[in-house]
Amino acid sequence: MAIEIPTDLTPELVPLSWLLGTWEGQGRLGSGGAGSEHFFQSATFKQDGLPYLQYSAESWLTDEHGTRLRPLTVETGFWALGRKLNEADVGPGLVPAETVPALKSADEVEELRNTNGGFDITATIVHPGGIAELYYGQIKGPQIQLATDMVMRGSQSKEYSAATRMFGLVNGDLFWRWDVAAARGNELEAHASAILKKVA
Repeated sequence: MAIEIPTDLTPELVPLSWLLGTWEGQGRLGSGGAGSEHFFQSATFKQDGLPYLQYSAESWLTDEHGTRLRPLTVETGFWALGRKLNEADVGPGLVPAETVPALKSADEVEELRNTNGGFDITATIVHPGGIAELYYGQIKGPQIQLATDMVMRGSQSKEYSAATRMFGLVNGDLFWRWDVAAARGNELEAHASAILKKVA
């Protein structure tokens, strides 16, 4: 499947460009075995000229035929290449960025390539219930691996200590898996997985 790169994409988002768009499809909770509940998800990655992708996803519990039963949850966040921010970047808060991107060419982006041949990335994802995840990981071609560096929980939040996520583009479909440590022992367990198709 050919990947179209928008002409207005800041250079450092090119490695992430295959995520752009809206993806929809079915998934299973837990390990996906017999008895695991079904869900439908719609996930969107978009950009607005700044050096990060905006991410949002909505999920609904479904029956085995895909009929939506009720809302499951939502999450939102920001994905970017891992690099030190400078005066060309917006923030903190409303401090404006310079008018040119921090990395102006493909050659400058290539300098960020890591020893594994990919790029370090960071993702911040926020959930209802007072939970925010800070992930670090790697993107290498159409594959992403993320692991939490920190999970921030509010004083009334449910127990949740760590997570990993994997994403991959396979024959034009977005496959993902999410493992979570949210029970006694703080061990990572299969939480959910899905196969999403790009919406035209």
